[in-house]
Amino acid sequence: CSGGQPCQRCRQSGVPTECHYVNRDRQVKVHERYDPRSLFLCRADDPSYIEELAAENQRLRDQLSQSPGYLTPRGNPPAQDIPEPADRHVQNPMLDERAWFQPYDPTLPPIHVCEAACTAFATRIRRVLTKSENTSHIARTQYTGESTLMSMRDPAIKWPSLAQARLLIQVVFSQVTRVYHVVLRKSTLDQLEDAYRKVDFDDPVLTCKFFALFALGEVYSARSNSSLECKVPGVAYYVNAIMLIPILPERPSLAHIESLLLLSLYSFFLNRRHSAFLLVGSAMRLGLTLGLNHDIPECKCPNPVDRQHRIRLWWAIYVFDRMYGSKVGWPIQIADDDIYVEMPSNVSGDIHDDHTPDTEFLVASIELAKITGQVIDQIYSRKKFADSFLQREQKLLIALKQWCLALPPQIRLHRDGPPAKNVASLHLQFNQCIMLASRPVLLHALIQSKCSNAEENDSNAIRQTLRTLSEACIHAARHSHSLIMEEWINGSLPIFGYFYAHYLFSSALVMVVSSQVYPENSNDFALFEAAFEILRSMSDHGNLAAAEFYDNLECVKQCLNQSNQPEAGVSQQVGSVRITDNSNEPLPMIASHQLGAFRNSSVSCVPDTTAGNLTNDMAFLGESMEEFLAQPDIDFDLSDPSITGDVYSWPNLSLWTG
Repeated sequence: CSGGQPCQRCRQSGVPTECHYVNRDRQVKVHERYDPRSLFLCRADDPSYIEELAAENQRLRDQLSQSPGYLTPRGNPPAQDIPEPADRHVQNPMLDERAWFQPYDPTLPPIHVCEAACTAFATRIRRVLTKSENTSHIARTQYTGESTLMSMRDPAIKWPSLAQARLLIQVVFSQVTRVYHVVLRKSTLDQLEDAYRKVDFDDPVLTCKFFALFALGEVYSARSNSSLECKVPGVAYYVNAIMLIPILPERPSLAHIESLLLLSLYSFFLNRRHSAFLLVGSAMRLGLTLGLNHDIPECKCPNPVDRQHRIRLWWAIYVFDRMYGSKVGWPIQIADDDIYVEMPSNVSGDIHDDHTPDTEFLVASIELAKITGQVIDQIYSRKKFADSFLQREQKLLIALKQWCLALPPQIRLHRDGPPAKNVASLHLQFNQCIMLASRPVLLHALIQSKCSNAEENDSNAIRQTLRTLSEACIHAARHSHSLIMEEWINGSLPIFGYFYAHYLFSSALVMVVSSQVYPENSNDFALFEAAFEILRSMSDHGNLAAAEFYDNLECVKQCLNQSNQPEAGVSQQVGSVRITDNSNEPLPMIASHQLGAFRNSSVSCVPDTTAGNLTNDMAFLGESMEEFLAQPDIDFDLSDPSITGDVYSWPNLSLWTG
């Protein structure tokens, strides 16, 4: 339209009186330029346009700030009207918002301390006993360093004699492959015989595998230290095996993965936990490149023994990943949703003659590893969860109880004799899983025991629930202690074994807290002292992990003595029971010629804690535990100030920082 009143078109049409304009925004094309400083489209011919838009934007913001429900969808109440649930997004009360880093060497990065580690739990105990956050974490120094390993490298190292090689392999079959499926017995022996018959020792893959086997065979069969350079037998084979795999293969074979798993196991004897973690991580990734996490079609792998070996080797990687992570607190390296391979199954053929664990045992071990990974993820991670901390505790304990009840008879513990090596190992890991899940609550109980107003703050229901979880932790620790004690007395405890030392250390920490928190459990201090002496003996024989754990227990004991130091007199208090210097009662289940003289509590009766009198399901047998597991909704949590009282401020300091 040309404009005007009437416009030109209306005059030409002969209706000038009907000419009128509709009231609407007039579209006018203008030149625009982009101003990156203001992020607005600006009109070149109107410099005040930006100010107008900014003013309008501010007016809209002011309106929104004065009307909180303006953006609330119809039918939904405003956000502030929704009451905050009692079970908030909470974490393990042992966890701080930030990770725990401990300075050690100024030339190196700080040490990352994972909260699931037993040494971290020991440090928490010492901080509570000393009432000081300045109590520092004890850095791990008892491990074989790289310089020592490099000094033991010998490119000209020779294979042992055939007779010795057979013995070492048989030791590994007895001690390792009864617990973990890593190699096939028959094919491994055939490879060994073939290599000696042909005098063919040049295959680096085969040499790496057998050197790893020889290293494990030596360390499991050794009874004392025989090397001045390194306290751990078999280290020379280990070093040379490691040197054979500086570059991981682009096209790996199953032998590569077998070697990495064997070397990761041996790394624990050197107390090189990080190396073990790296090796099993490499094994997992090589397994992924081979598709071990998938079922392979029968046409691609027609031999049923080989197919089953693939399946079991993958699940060995899986178990190692979860087990290693539970010892330190590392996150799992592969999610369960990314695994599509079937569980181990029985097949006809030579596989059952290859000295592999029975199928039921493997399945139980895998299921327990799955729960163990869930404990690390749900209790010791800093993720946000919809469920509260105690709700997650409840679900994990329910899963552990169901696992325990589903065990076949041949994997259960029986009273008619000591358990088999693999069965004992499985139940020790089960007990450790219970302790991992519940010992934050036990530490909470220790803190509360130091608070004068703790009983006034907590309701009866809260105290009973926390006591129930603490008792589950204590029962598991006692059972682990009894299993290891029986192995020690029978002379079947591997003197250089890492995992037995770790389980003993973990149970000892729970025992000392139990004796402090609950007066009726004062006898647990005798079990703590027994574990203390066994670890000292293992340390004296060259067990590096035992040396680390012994040093931690010694520091806990010193803090305990300082915490219980009386103002006058020569006696000291453990819990509410007095420990006197002239008490001569022997410890239960300890042979004097093995542990030496001990001093025990003046309590006249010490409970019999043999493995036959304790079962791993005792933690779930109590009525209070049944009520806790059956409770549909846990409506309180450890982070509630009305429950914890002064947990986060007692004694006017933060116990939850690194």
